[in-house]
Amino acid sequence: MLTAALVSLSVVFVAELGDKSQLMTMTYALRHRWWVVLSGVGIASFMVHGLSVTIGHFLGLTLPERPIAFAAAIAFLLFAVWTWREGRRGVDDEVKVAEPRHVLLAVISSFVLAELGDKTMLATVALASDHNWAGVWIGATAGMVLADGVAIAVGAVLHKRLPERFLHGLASVLFLLFGIWLLLDTAIGLRWVALCVTGAVAVAAATAAAVALVRSRRRHFLAPALREPSSAPNNPSAGYCRSND
Repeated sequence: MLTAALVSLSVVFVAELGDKSQLMTMTYALRHRWWVVLSGVGIASFMVHGLSVTIGHFLGLTLPERPIAFAAAIAFLLFAVWTWREGRRGVDDEVKVAEPRHVLLAVISSFVLAELGDKTMLATVALASDHNWAGVWIGATAGMVLADGVAIAVGAVLHKRLPERFLHGLASVLFLLFGIWLLLDTAIGLRWVALCVTGAVAVAAATAAAVALVRSRRRHFLAPALREPSSAPNNPSAGYCRSND
């Protein structure tokens, strides 16, 4: 059991590095409390790898990849709209953080949909077919939580250093890219179209962000000059002395 747990932990941890679920976890950590995101990741990992172990060790079945990918793509697109609307709500007001229970449900649902049929789940299915099922379940869950914990730490640091509205915009763009990629690549099977569309959306978002940054800095530099009082004298008689004669 210990060997199965260690092997599963190592395989899943390495497989998760740079994976879409790790980027998705960092996206959630940009906007929400780290412990809420980590709890959602832990619950979702436990569920996904429990299903993987059941499939690999007891059933030997495969999941329908395209319907699951289509559902995950729709969910990510909805998350993108939701995040964008939250970020646009109130220009000068502080953006309110969603309730932890709502965020927890969003993290769990999106994480489960993203991982169903993913390479990490397939690796867990393969490990469970040859190793102790309990060890694989524990090790795979721990490996995924550790890998996504790194992403949560990065997201928490960025959350403290970047403006709230910028983080909401970044999160909405990332969710949009995840949804487009899953829809065009995994659900429909058009890899080149997915590459072109996601690349175009990413370039457009980066260009819009650069333009907004330039405008913001220009307003920042011009504001003190507009507020600064004129140095010209208001009294026309100032500058010379009146004679007492």
